[in-house]
Amino acid sequence: MLSIVVWIVGQPRAFSCLMFISLYSAGPKGDNIYEWRSTILGPPGSVYEGGVFFLDITFSPDYPFKPPKVTFRTRIYHCNINSQGVICLDILKDNWSPALTISKVLLSICSLLTDCNPADPLVGSIATQYMTNRAEHDRMARQWTKRYAT
Repeated sequence: MLSIVVWIVGQPRAFSCLMFISLYSAGPKGDNIYEWRSTILGPPGSVYEGGVFFLDITFSPDYPFKPPKVTFRTRIYHCNINSQGVICLDILKDNWSPALTISKVLLSICSLLTDCNPADPLVGSIATQYMTNRAEHDRMARQWTKRYAT
């Protein structure tokens, strides 16, 4: 499920087009509306570029008053995402608001893939590496993306 929107701009005889491709999609796994599957494409220019990451989204009966549980199914080298796929993101915990949509949650996760938050890590060793040896961190993140997400 990849959303594609095309804008066409130009003269009557010549045209150019700009394509916007959504970095994420989500929908129910089957008949259970509380269990969803999501796909996030590694953001262009990030160390996760070229990767395809799968996530599970579980809604409680209290949604939207309680946040959904979102976990990565695809392994990822990231200081805010642990080996069980748990994501450290404030809007999935204390800063949740019923006004937030799944689209906004997934956009926030895409943003986290572009700009991690080493000040609030789930994986301290990766955060330390990010801050002290960025080149090695980026090499490892690209290697994991190639190994697990392509």
